[in-house]
Amino acid sequence: MVTAVDVKSRMGDMNSIDILTDLSQRPLQAAQALPDLSPEQLNSRLGGHPNSVAWLLWHSGREIDVQLSDLTGRPQQWEDFRNRFDLGEIGETFGYGHSPEQAAEIKVDDQQLLVDYLAATLNAFTDYAKTLSEDDFDEVIDRNWTLAVTRGVRMVSIIDDSIQHVAQAAFIAGASV
Repeated sequence: MVTAVDVKSRMGDMNSIDILTDLSQRPLQAAQALPDLSPEQLNSRLGGHPNSVAWLLWHSGREIDVQLSDLTGRPQQWEDFRNRFDLGEIGETFGYGHSPEQAAEIKVDDQQLLVDYLAATLNAFTDYAKTLSEDDFDEVIDRNWTLAVTRGVRMVSIIDDSIQHVAQAAFIAGASV
């Protein structure tokens, strides 16, 4: 399927919003391309590493969701997924700083649920990006860092983190099948 972004990229008419919205769908495409995994494969920890495929996909969705909600002031997608995941209190976190024991608490047997949650968060991200102007990316949104973080930097960081975690999930999935 040829998208509007594909046509623009061929015509040389892409702007930063087009690039960001295209990039934001790459982690989802990679997650959708994972082989079908059994619950055991989803939750196994390759080489004793604390992060399973389930944890990596869950975390990828959660980190997008939490950060996007902070940017937009809108509710998290998690509101629609919390009960389906049924992770209890640990599900309210987003994985940053999880100990190996906490990461092990994230057990999800439904691969499609993980992909659906990731899709919901990435689609919300894309919808938000489409509401922005080019100038919106330069707005400083976080002065707690040296250098202060702009909206554009934060959005790139969110997608970069997702790409890395889905790639790690793909590596583990490949080693599991």
